[in-house]
Amino acid sequence: MKLSVITATYNSEKTIRKTINSILNQTVNDIEYIIIDGKSNDSTVQIIKEYEQDFNKANISFKWISEKDSGIYDAWNKGLRLSTGEWVSFLGSDDWYVENAVEYYQKTILNTASKLDLVYSNVNLIRNNKVLKNINGTWKWKVFKKYMNIAHVGAFHNKIYFETYGYFNDSYKIAGDYELLLRAKKELKTMKIEFNSAFMTDGGVSNDNVILAFKETLRAKRDTANIPYIVCLYDFMIAWLKNKYRRNFQWVK
Repeated sequence: MKLSVITATYNSEKTIRKTINSILNQTVNDIEYIIIDGKSNDSTVQIIKEYEQDFNKANISFKWISEKDSGIYDAWNKGLRLSTGEWVSFLGSDDWYVENAVEYYQKTILNTASKLDLVYSNVNLIRNNKVLKNINGTWKWKVFKKYMNIAHVGAFHNKIYFETYGYFNDSYKIAGDYELLLRAKKELKTMKIEFNSAFMTDGGVSNDNVILAFKETLRAKRDTANIPYIVCLYDFMIAWLKNKYRRNFQWVK
């Protein structure tokens, strides 16, 4: 079974090598790796080109394009159209897999997950090479309809899910992955692997635009999951207050 991994990049010269090397260092090679670059103006594209021979030697399918896009979800949709794997994952350009992550996912999917929509695992959130927290939530509709409590980084999606519910809505800038998974509502079929599969770098777009993230989450719950607006607004205020308290506490500390 071939698994496709998609990475969107834009001016990622400082981090992309670690991401790419984490694919090359996997314990299996039945992987299709796709990089969608948004017309970077640093050395990102040159770095990508340098790795073409390495992927060829490793017998790993490698595809990449560099052209302007309208954001990460537009880039991911381009990657989806290029992908041929039965299951698809999205790995950030400043994130990376542990070396047996894909093998672990592959074995799990082959053994138990053929009728599932999503297989996910735990992910370590890091900053300056230090682990801030372990994202280890478990998908349950009563929780997920309030906020995204699982790590999207490295999770594998059954390609059939996209055929059924469509691709990412690229009008979203931050919460499009959450909106995508809300489309199935409580019928989303998931499986968790109790395994730390990846490292995710803190400081991405969601942290830089907290209010936008909250607003898009509210929009996704209201428009896609059909959750009453008053409930969405209540969840928004709770999330905003928790975030404000956490940031103030960190500043005082």
